[in-house]
Amino acid sequence: MRKQLLLFPLLAVSLHAFSQTNAPKYSNEFLSIGVGARGLAMAGAQAAITDDATSAFWNPAGLTLAKGDRQLALMHAEYFAGIAKYDYGTFCAPIDATRAIGVTLIRFAVDDIIDSTDLIDADGNIDYNRLRSFSAADYAFLFSYAKKTKIEGFRYGGNVKVVHRKVGKFAKAWGFGLDLGAQYDYKHWKFGLFGKDITSTFNAWSFNTEAFEDVFIKTGNEIPENGLEITLPKAILGVAYKFNIGKRFSVLPEIEFDFTFDGKRNVPVKGDPISIDPHMGVEIAYQDFLFLRGGIQNIQQVKNYDNTKSTMVQPNMGVGVRIKNVTIDYALTNIGNAAQTLYSNVFSLKWNINIKHKAKTGETKS
Repeated sequence: MRKQLLLFPLLAVSLHAFSQTNAPKYSNEFLSIGVGARGLAMAGAQAAITDDATSAFWNPAGLTLAKGDRQLALMHAEYFAGIAKYDYGTFCAPIDATRAIGVTLIRFAVDDIIDSTDLIDADGNIDYNRLRSFSAADYAFLFSYAKKTKIEGFRYGGNVKVVHRKVGKFAKAWGFGLDLGAQYDYKHWKFGLFGKDITSTFNAWSFNTEAFEDVFIKTGNEIPENGLEITLPKAILGVAYKFNIGKRFSVLPEIEFDFTFDGKRNVPVKGDPISIDPHMGVEIAYQDFLFLRGGIQNIQQVKNYDNTKSTMVQPNMGVGVRIKNVTIDYALTNIGNAAQTLYSNVFSLKWNINIKHKAKTGETKS
């Protein structure tokens, strides 16, 4: 039995929030964490430089740059002392010399939550044999397409996004949205533009009120109603420049600006309805074999106990190593805000799958 205990007020607040037909600032936030230890170590500054399978998340235009005949990217992470599990995987492949496709699965979940809604039997007695467990899980499925254009260095891509969220037997939602991105390379400069949820993403929530109605009535909680949760669009603009230091070293910094359109946020450029959140990362490479990375994000003003304000930032860092067709990346990253310390160790794997073709028979083997 896990120590997480589902209290009635907590369940009531959560389900009531899901039932609102509005556009909250932090809808589908599990899709804002990021994927791949490279991107996490660089504070998410990837829109202009992403060039592998993880591009399906950061900017699908970069899928056309993925190496190998096929590419697989995987990541597993655990947050909050292992309570929350975060799993990710992308498989991408070229269609031809100019086009590529990808399929992505993301899962963020808290498993083995104790369901105590039936703890008390019909006679008013506490019966621990009536305890059950469930998962609160968020899923995202991305189906990606990318293409190089006739303009040298310019490419674009998009995602069809399906979101599924489930809170045990109590509630579930299905959502749908679209992403669209582009990249442009000019000499050592790299530019990226990524529009997330460009049509807005709509999660349609439905509730199994029979599972908790009696408990909610007895505890004075409001019964939630089916409704829509809307994720408004976000535009991400990235600019990077690659420096070569001799023949062995290179430095690749990127600065990125997130434009949100859901009202004033605690970010450096506050506005209503548009706010701008800058973040930046850098990657130092040695012979395309060893990588050192770092970045800062979540630049916020925090109120102190004496009512003064101070500016805080969230640092991230990581390393990576590439051995032939396999790349292993590590990141030390914080999924909390700038005022919290919730650092986690994240590892990810990338595998370039090359297929050997037999010219005479047409057979293939990996």
